[in-house]
Amino acid sequence: MQINFASMDMPTEGTAVFLVEKDKSFSGAAAKMDSDMDGALSKAMTVGRFSGNMGQVKEIAAPAKVALDRILLVGVGDATKLTEAKWTEVGGTIFAALANSGSKAAGVVVEIEDADTVSMAEGAMLRSYRFDKYRTKEPDGKKPTLQSVAFHVVNAQTAQVQFERREKVASGVFFTRDLVSEPANILNPESFADEIKGLSALGVDVEVLGEAEMAKLGMNALLGVGQGSAFESKLVIMRWNGAQSDEQPISFIGKGVTFDTGGISLKPGAGMEQMKWDMGGAGTVVGLMKALAGRKAKVNVVATVGLVENMPSSTAQRPGDVVTSMSGQTIEILNTDAEGRLVLCDAMWYTQDRFKPKFMIDLATLTGAIITSLGHEHAGLFSDSDDLSAQLSDAGSATGDKVWRMPLHENYDKLIDCATADMKNIGGPGAGSITAAQFLKRFTNDVPWVHLDIAGTVWSDKDLPLSEKGGTGFGVRLLDRFVADNYEN
Repeated sequence: MQINFASMDMPTEGTAVFLVEKDKSFSGAAAKMDSDMDGALSKAMTVGRFSGNMGQVKEIAAPAKVALDRILLVGVGDATKLTEAKWTEVGGTIFAALANSGSKAAGVVVEIEDADTVSMAEGAMLRSYRFDKYRTKEPDGKKPTLQSVAFHVVNAQTAQVQFERREKVASGVFFTRDLVSEPANILNPESFADEIKGLSALGVDVEVLGEAEMAKLGMNALLGVGQGSAFESKLVIMRWNGAQSDEQPISFIGKGVTFDTGGISLKPGAGMEQMKWDMGGAGTVVGLMKALAGRKAKVNVVATVGLVENMPSSTAQRPGDVVTSMSGQTIEILNTDAEGRLVLCDAMWYTQDRFKPKFMIDLATLTGAIITSLGHEHAGLFSDSDDLSAQLSDAGSATGDKVWRMPLHENYDKLIDCATADMKNIGGPGAGSITAAQFLKRFTNDVPWVHLDIAGTVWSDKDLPLSEKGGTGFGVRLLDRFVADNYEN
C-alpha cells in the first residue's frame, strides 16, 4: 500500500478521515465538513453514541454534493496521553476500517497538535499486510480495495523524511511475516537459507554452513535435531557492518525449526499444523537484519540462525541419546520435542566463540509454558543483564512489542542436572520456560545475554491492531528500536 504526506488541504477523493478527541466538538476542517453536510457528522455522532473514545470508528456516507465516497470519524481519546505505540494503533484502526470499504484512497486530516502522524502512517502500513499468495479466489467484499493513504499535515516534507526509516523497518516486519506464514513444504532449512541469501543485495554478508562443516565444528546438539529430516540442516551467519570496522559487534541468534513434529516424542495431531511457525525466532532475526540494512544502521551486527526440521524417522534422534555440543558439554535427550534449545546452544556457542560480541540476544518459540505464564500479550525475557533488560523493556513500551522479565536462579538450574551427562534437555513438569532459559545460560560463556521466548507472540489466531490473523512480525520493531536507541553511533 502507498503511504504519502500532503499539505493541509481537504481530501478530494475516496474517504476523508477526521480524528476526534473524546467529548470534544469538531473544529477546523471537520467543522467545515459538518457545516457543508448540514450537521450530518454531529448527528451521526449523537445517534451512533460516538464519543471519541480510543478505537471508536464511525462511517458516514458522503452526500451527492460532496466529492467523496464517505467520511470516517476515528476516536483517539485524550490525545495528550497517547503514547507512540497507541498512535501507531490509530493508524492500524484507520486502515482496518477502510480496507474493504470500496474506497481506493483515503486522506487523513491531522489537525490535533499532539498527533504523532509518522507513527499513524507506520500503523496503517503495518496493518495493510496480507499473506494471500496461495488464494486463487476470495469471497466478494473480502479483498481490500484501499490502495493509498495520504496524511494531510502542516509539514508534509518533514514527515515524509521521518517516515522513510519506519518504512524500511516495516519492510523487515513484512519479510518476517512472509517467512513465518510459509507452509513447511515450501520453507525448509535449505529454501530458508536461500531466502536469506537475498539480503546480500542490501549489503548483508551471508555465509551458510552445511552439515559437514557443522560436524567438523562439533555442533552435534544442533545436528541431532535435524538428523531425521530429508532436508539438510543449515547454520546461516549474517553480518552487517555499519560502524567502524574495529567496533565490537552486537549479536542476535534465532531458532529456525521450519517444522516441529516433536520428533520421536511426537506432538498430538491437533494443532500440529501451527508448527510451521516454529522458526519464528529465526524469522524475526532475518527480518531485523533486513530492517537494519535497509535503513543503513550505524552499527556492526552479527546474526546467526540455526535451521533444522524436526521429524520422526528411522534416523531420528531418540529419547535417551547423549550428544556432545560444540562447547564440549554433554546433553542427555529425554524429550526430542525440547529441540529448540539444542539448536540454540550450538548457535550461541559458535557466535560468542567466533565473533566475540558485546552481548547475545536469542529469540525462539521455545516453550508452551511461556504462553501459560504470559498469554499472548508479552514475550518472556530472561537475562543476566539488568541494563539489557531495561533497554529492551523501554523499546517494547515504545513499539508495542511488549516483553516481561522472568526469573533466573541457581535452584532452577539444578533441575536440569543429570546423572548420565552434564545436563538433560528438560527440567521436569514445572517452570518449563525458566529451565529452558537456564539450559541456554550454560552456553553463554559469560557473555552478557538475553533470551526472548516469543512462542505466544509470533502468531495470532485473531486480527490485531497492527496485523490481521496470522504472522505478527513480533520482535523486528522491538529490536530495531533497541539498537537505534542504545547502540548506533
